Amino acid sequence: MADLHDLTALEQAQGIRSGELSPVELTEHYLARIERLDDTLGAFLTRTPDLARKQATDAESEATAARREGRELPPLHGVPVPVKDLNQVAGVRCTMGSRALADHVPTVDDHVVGKLRTGGTILLGKTNTPEFGLPCYTENELAPPARTPWDLARSAGGSSGGAAAAVAAGLAPVAHATDGGGSIRIPASVCGLFGIKPSRGRISGGPLLHDISGLATSGPLARTVADAATLLDVLAGAMPGDPFAAPALPPGETFAEHARRDPGRLRIACLTEAPVPGTEVHADCRTATTDTAALLAGLGHEVEELSLPADDGILLAFTRVWSVLAASRPVPPEGEELLMPLTRYLRDRGAEVSGTDFARSMYAFRMLSQSLADGLMPPGGYDVILSPTLAAPPAEVGALRNDADPQAEFAAIGAFSPFTAVYNATGQPAVNVPVQWNAEGLPIGVMLAGRYGDEATLIALSAQLEQARPWAGRTPPMW
Repeated sequence: MADLHDLTALEQAQGIRSGELSPVELTEHYLARIERLDDTLGAFLTRTPDLARKQATDAESEATAARREGRELPPLHGVPVPVKDLNQVAGVRCTMGSRALADHVPTVDDHVVGKLRTGGTILLGKTNTPEFGLPCYTENELAPPARTPWDLARSAGGSSGGAAAAVAAGLAPVAHATDGGGSIRIPASVCGLFGIKPSRGRISGGPLLHDISGLATSGPLARTVADAATLLDVLAGAMPGDPFAAPALPPGETFAEHARRDPGRLRIACLTEAPVPGTEVHADCRTATTDTAALLAGLGHEVEELSLPADDGILLAFTRVWSVLAASRPVPPEGEELLMPLTRYLRDRGAEVSGTDFARSMYAFRMLSQSLADGLMPPGGYDVILSPTLAAPPAEVGALRNDADPQAEFAAIGAFSPFTAVYNATGQPAVNVPVQWNAEGLPIGVMLAGRYGDEATLIALSAQLEQARPWAGRTPPMW
């Protein structure tokens, strides 16, 4: 007999709507799993069992009333959705993975949290993140490292490593995550999940910590394409004051509907060489990409090899902007000495970036956006770009961290994840698709990127791959 965590988020939501499943029962199931498994997994920085139980009770009352009155409920009503600890939930500790903010309790919700509340979801807690989300692993000085449940000696990636570990191990059905340089797609790859980095402006970053660079966005992590698309529907929508707004779907359409649509015949570019000079791509990552290209061709798509010139200029621009963002994080003066070496290194470097250099870096992003947009626009352009998500299989815990030499650490991070940040710079949507596992049984993700504003095509194509090679039934040993 299946356990509750075997159900997809949509199956759970349907059970709640019909009355066959109680939000209270579902919440208690996940709280018990967190209590039993999370000390090993490192998925949560802060657990909120009291708040979760209250929200579950309220959700159950609302579901009962909706059935009695014949009202529709939001698509994930009563379903647990943890929030990454880079985002603020009023009344709940928000550390951003830093000892400098260990006791910080915000008084307002981020807009994305407000959308989750309005959607009737349940907050199990705040998921683990590295300090300010800066590296692509999830190790800090507040909690155990986040580990992929496929091999507990290996990192869950980052910076949404806690969110990915929670979903991959069955501690949550889906999770909110964020992505500024690959932070949804990297942990999705190493944890065997589907993750969506939406288009710039698809999801609000307000009201307090707007990312002025446009690199970062919230997005969903899930086991299935349909679950992720549905959570994207819940999270999406510009808010007053947002600097960007992605093109809306046609009236009446949802991203969830696109998970049930045929994508049609697409022209897909296959990229296997990293766009960062001197970066080697592991054979497992190349094989995953070429195997996926063959699968796509077998599904009727036109697949062509593509190479992008390796460009030091884009790497320099990203490093400058990333450093400025690190330097902009609000840290109380007495907290500076509590920061981790990589954070201090990036903040020092960011403080040295001139206004004109920052502007030149942002201009480099815009020219890259234009170049890729020109290549993706019809007639004759590509619909989708396929590539590895990462340049190597999941790394061991601690392997990428180098407190003694943070400059070398930052270089190692870039070499591990050379494909992902391109689409943060351009604002295009990109997804990790978990269709491949290597000989050691470790997930090896591939990435699909599309035109700005066109998450719908990526969702439809990913769902087609999921149907051709299902992955959700493949679970790690601790499941």
